[in-house]
Amino acid sequence: MSTRYLKKVYGNDIDVEKNQDESSEYESSDQELRAGRQKNFNVFNLLNDNPDNDAESVEEPEVKDEEEEEVCDKKSKSKKKRKKQKKSQKRKEQKENHETDDDESLDEIDRTVKQINKLLGEPEPSTSSALADHLQGRLVTKSKEKILVVQHKHLNPYNELKRIFGSRTIQAEQTKPRTKEHTGHLKKTWMVMIRDNLYPARKSGITMTLDKTMDKTGVQYFVYEHSSSYRQVQQKFINTVESLNPENIISIVNAHPYHVDSLLQSAEICKLSEELAMAASLIERALFYLEYAFHPLFNMTTATCRIDYRKQQNRALFITLFKHLILVGGRACYRTSLELCKFLLSLDPEEDPLAAVLMIDFYAIRSKEYEWFCEFCDLWESSKNLQQLPNIAYSLALAHFYLGKQESADELLQNALIMFPGVLIPLLDKCSINPDSKVMGHDHFMIKATTSTSPALEKLQLLYVSRSYHLWKEVDILPWFERNVNSVLQRVDAKDEYVKFCEFKRSRRYQGRLPRNILRHLILSDLKDAPVNSQEMQNEGPILSHDPLPPTNSIDIYSKPRTTRTTNPNNSNLLSLFFSSIFIDLEADVIGEAAGANRQNENRDNRGDRENRYQEEYD
Repeated sequence: MSTRYLKKVYGNDIDVEKNQDESSEYESSDQELRAGRQKNFNVFNLLNDNPDNDAESVEEPEVKDEEEEEVCDKKSKSKKKRKKQKKSQKRKEQKENHETDDDESLDEIDRTVKQINKLLGEPEPSTSSALADHLQGRLVTKSKEKILVVQHKHLNPYNELKRIFGSRTIQAEQTKPRTKEHTGHLKKTWMVMIRDNLYPARKSGITMTLDKTMDKTGVQYFVYEHSSSYRQVQQKFINTVESLNPENIISIVNAHPYHVDSLLQSAEICKLSEELAMAASLIERALFYLEYAFHPLFNMTTATCRIDYRKQQNRALFITLFKHLILVGGRACYRTSLELCKFLLSLDPEEDPLAAVLMIDFYAIRSKEYEWFCEFCDLWESSKNLQQLPNIAYSLALAHFYLGKQESADELLQNALIMFPGVLIPLLDKCSINPDSKVMGHDHFMIKATTSTSPALEKLQLLYVSRSYHLWKEVDILPWFERNVNSVLQRVDAKDEYVKFCEFKRSRRYQGRLPRNILRHLILSDLKDAPVNSQEMQNEGPILSHDPLPPTNSIDIYSKPRTTRTTNPNNSNLLSLFFSSIFIDLEADVIGEAAGANRQNENRDNRGDRENRYQEEYD
């Protein structure tokens, strides 16, 4: 073998005299250096060389002159320097070309932006950094669907309780070891923890499939399917609701613990008896079975999965989510309630069958998601006119105040007080604040606020006050609130044109009856300060707790409950009549049966009904 190959294998430790012919080897090595070869030497390449040539080179070594070695070294060093200089020149040329390309592209963007600014009348950016920030902001902005994306970690209320009180204080319930009855694989659920009192979900009979009847680009529609055994239980439940016997509902829950509507109905019974823990447990169980049946493609975090509320079997998910997030919010888990509200709104954002937009502002402010709420209002303002709702108008001003945007917060609050003056007096009463004499003596917040406000708008204002009055009790809020109220009085006395415009708009808008989705929201919220009276529910049919006010274009797979029932009023007692209001509320015959126990109350109610009819005819 040649010494060159031996040195490559064993290094430069072997001292062997070099041959005069190795000048060619120097040239070959220089050529290899020019090529920039960086691969490791393969030892097996030695087998391919000629052994005779290697033997000759080893047997006849010759000593090379020192002068020749120095010349070769100088040549190799000069060649390496030239190579480095060429590489550095190439890199500089590439950088310059890249910079020129960027400059050309930026120049084109600058020209287009300047032309657009000239057309729109906007100020031109002074530096290229402002342009870069503008372009970056355009990329960061979200769409209407992306703003409703849900985060899994905020769906479980126990995670939020641990963040608030610490993991040692909050001890989540652990599941017991599964017995023979609990065999089978349980899927992971995000909204509800798997508890030991839940029965196997594989026997529920509820599944979810793709809804092929609905076709819309960018989103996917899903529908719940009921098995034959589940349909039998559902039909039995409908017959039980008509019988007005709560014991029959409890018997269905004991025999079929996976039936969702029976669980929701039993939760209402527990809620009326002030057993809130049991009511929350039943609602969580119903939500667990609904989530367990999710389709593999149904992803709540994408905000692109839709469910048609018109279909009867789909409404259970909407109603269960609504009741669950209210109970979770009652435990001060406001961020969890906000995520659930976003998920509820994402199921049908265009129709919003349960009017989730009427409470999403409260949970956003409570969870301190001010920037998210402002961005949500900006994205949905064009399609939903959110600032025409009193809750959005006042909450948006609060969000800007907490973000430190004082000027915009003052403007938004003054606009809200001018557009919805009927909120001020009830809000101060709920906060236990005595109004100023200027406010009590001014027509804008007293006489004009009552005469120019329709009953439908008044109901929305009372709903906001009863739910969100705690937000206005903060120490920093009250001085800011008082200062803007005085500013509004000055604008009214100065006869500001915006005041006249808002008064005219109130007189034309918010007329007629409340939409069905807002009525559903009021029924499910069950707030004492914003009740639903019998006049608002005329000709609406039976009000069922598990399915309040079905859509007029409802797609039913089960028979509707009958409005008339053959019951013997002599056998009815107060307890059964009390529970009957859970199943079918505000029906004329139920009110008549309840009033049948007292003749005087019945006569008084009849006189009130006649007076209402006369008043309607007179109007």
